[in-house]
Amino acid sequence: MALFGFEKDTLLDLTVNVIPLGILGFFIVAFALVPAFGTDPVFSGLQFALMITMFLLLAVLTYYAGKAVEDAEKAEQAGEEEA
Repeated sequence: MALFGFEKDTLLDLTVNVIPLGILGFFIVAFALVPAFGTDPVFSGLQFALMITMFLLLAVLTYYAGKAVEDAEKAEQAGEEEA
């Protein structure tokens, strides 16, 4: 069974990026529910913009890294079959 089109081994390789995604997601939700630094629109907006931007960029990077790993594994398997 493949999750997001990735095999089990690739998903294990991608946990290096999934753990920081979980941490960022936790803090986004935590700061949305409990504003620890007050509710100034400028500072809160900047804080959320930075955290959400990092979350989205890391998610995109993780997806493309997974695609690259899958493609490399397929190319390696094709090379082994020819030999």
